[in-house]
Amino acid sequence: MEKAQSLAPKRILSGLVVAGMAGALLWALLPKPIDVDIATVSRAPLRVTIDDEGKTRIRDVYVITAPIAGTVRRTPLKAGDTVVKGETIVATIVPPPPAFRDFRTSLELESQVKSCEANVQLADAELRQVTAEFQLAKSDYERAQSLASKGITTQAALQKAETQYKTREASIARAKAALEVRKRELENARIRQLGPEQPLVRQATESACSFDVKSPESGRVLKIVAQSEQTLSIGAPVLEIGDPANLEIVVDLLSAETVKIRPGATATIEAWGGQPLNAHVSTIEPSGFTKISALGIEEQRVKTILTIDDPADVWQRLGHDYRVFVKINAYASANVRLVPLGALFRRDNQWALFAVKGGRAAVLSVTLGQRNATYAEVLDGLADGDQVILHPSDRVIDGVRVRPRTLDN
Repeated sequence: MEKAQSLAPKRILSGLVVAGMAGALLWALLPKPIDVDIATVSRAPLRVTIDDEGKTRIRDVYVITAPIAGTVRRTPLKAGDTVVKGETIVATIVPPPPAFRDFRTSLELESQVKSCEANVQLADAELRQVTAEFQLAKSDYERAQSLASKGITTQAALQKAETQYKTREASIARAKAALEVRKRELENARIRQLGPEQPLVRQATESACSFDVKSPESGRVLKIVAQSEQTLSIGAPVLEIGDPANLEIVVDLLSAETVKIRPGATATIEAWGGQPLNAHVSTIEPSGFTKISALGIEEQRVKTILTIDDPADVWQRLGHDYRVFVKINAYASANVRLVPLGALFRRDNQWALFAVKGGRAAVLSVTLGQRNATYAEVLDGLADGDQVILHPSDRVIDGVRVRPRTLDN
């Protein structure tokens, strides 16, 4: 009897040990809660912006072009120099020198000179001939006048002599004019013989035929296209001028994003090298264009123009064609229910997320409104204070136990 009583505590202790070991084994085999990042649904302000890169642009850029074909001299102007309307000479253009000729053309021009010289000699001989005939007709006319005054000759003979006289006189005028024409033809033929290898030709051309182009508007030189002396065709650009104080921002937005904004929408200009600037949308062009993205995808873009609202002295360091980053406000609300975008995923063509209900993950479908790059507006499916799982892994499924991730776990 005493022996049985002494064995009872030992059996109880052994049973407790076995039960503890079985419980520990069961606990080890049970699935552990998954550590997750949790966020709480709350109300806060929401601002939705359309973000894209843009470039600054002077509103009125004047491209100075060559009004005539010729050689533009090297300009003393530099980019940034100030020009005055109607006063500053921005370019000086001279006609190009005569083109070089081949041997055959030189022979043809020399032959033309000799032909013109012969024509001059022929015209001179004709002038001498008609002069002699004129002197004879003049003598006959004077003689007929003398005889007619004495009544020796008839009136018809006098008229004939007078006609001959006037005819020969007109022939002299015609011969002199023909001689002058032949001389000018000879002069033109000799001028055509002049080539670019003769320095007098170039000097005479530059001194007598240079054309000064003056600035059409006051401003500053933006870019010099023809810096050094070179030959230009008609309409070739020489330089560009504009007023840096009259600056605007041009952004090529996706057409799907452009329809979300209207002229007058506020915007912020960032990443230009200074503090963010305030601006507003002034113009949305009515037509779009196709642009190839960096990934080779065709995109329909629309040029959107913004006006800077801050004073010019704040952004005076900005210039023409500078890169900026634009954020255009498309939507703003002071009090909406927000959920982080990291908690959302697509399921059955709907937005869904994992909410924490009683320590377990529960899949919920939600209806979203506006959203930006960080948060989305929840219209239906969640209440304020609900907890959602951020960036759920493939281990998180409906009904699995979860626990908030801390520094300890």
